[in-house]
Amino acid sequence: MAVKTDAEVIIAGKVLTLCGYESEEYLQKVASYLNNKLAEYGKLDSFRRQPVDMQNILVQLNIADDYFKAKKQLHALEEEIDAKEKELYELKHQLIATQMKLESTEKSLKLAQNELNDSEKKVIRLETELKDNKTNKR
Repeated sequence: MAVKTDAEVIIAGKVLTLCGYESEEYLQKVASYLNNKLAEYGKLDSFRRQPVDMQNILVQLNIADDYFKAKKQLHALEEEIDAKEKELYELKHQLIATQMKLESTEKSLKLAQNELNDSEKKVIRLETELKDNKTNKR
């Protein structure tokens, strides 16, 4: 079972204790992400003029937007991986089929070479017999 971690972090200038089953490093990273979002929006005059509750909602909306964009990107990458795996499977299948054709062709070639060798031997034998017959007839 995972060990529960307590980590003191600073978010928006306030010290908070975060608890979770993730590492302290991860919890610090989450706090850093939030601080970066707050700093990013804190630079905008239109954001700073909003009431604090509206500022919180805007930051939450932005974080939710980041989440859904990341989720969409993950889904697209998973689809791309699936397509690549399917393509790889098809290529492996083609490779196996091509290897089988090559083996069959090599086997046919070897048989044809053996037949050619046998035919050449037969031609030589017949030529020799023909010469012998010509010599004997004289």
